[in-house]
Amino acid sequence: MTSEALALQVERRIYLIRAEKVMLDYDLAALYGVPTKSLNLAVKRNAARFPNDFMFQLTRAEAEGLRFQNETSKSRRGGRRYLPYVFTEQGVAMLSSVLRSKRAVHVNIAIMRTFVPLREMLLSNTDLARKLAALEKKYDAQFKVVFDAIRELMTPPEKSKRQIGFHPHE
Repeated sequence: MTSEALALQVERRIYLIRAEKVMLDYDLAALYGVPTKSLNLAVKRNAARFPNDFMFQLTRAEAEGLRFQNETSKSRRGGRRYLPYVFTEQGVAMLSSVLRSKRAVHVNIAIMRTFVPLREMLLSNTDLARKLAALEKKYDAQFKVVFDAIRELMTPPEKSKRQIGFHPHE
């Protein structure tokens, strides 16, 4: 697998949960090529290396939300029987000290390279918003329309929901 393909796979598996960019234990296990149970056991054997700001367990509501988003199976139908763990960027970095295979090192490098641009992108957007607010305070109401237009361009567009069924043109 090329590094670009791996980076794309990693990017698709980063979620925003509790205002943290995280990766799920089973996604990490798949990337590392180990069973999820083995990954979690290695983490539990080294629990001192994973404080709450490196790794945490999802609540039922968070796990249900991800289940619907990812189309995973219900626990009573052969799926997971416990709530998944998620790892922050620091937790993923710490995994490299727990999992020492060549594949783990290669995957960890790709994950770190993916987290950095995401962090920079988020910082640049907040920095831009801060600068825009400062300019808005500095200039009077005649530029309000311009600032509103810029702010509208910064927000992602809402996806329109297409209604199902036949709709005759009027």
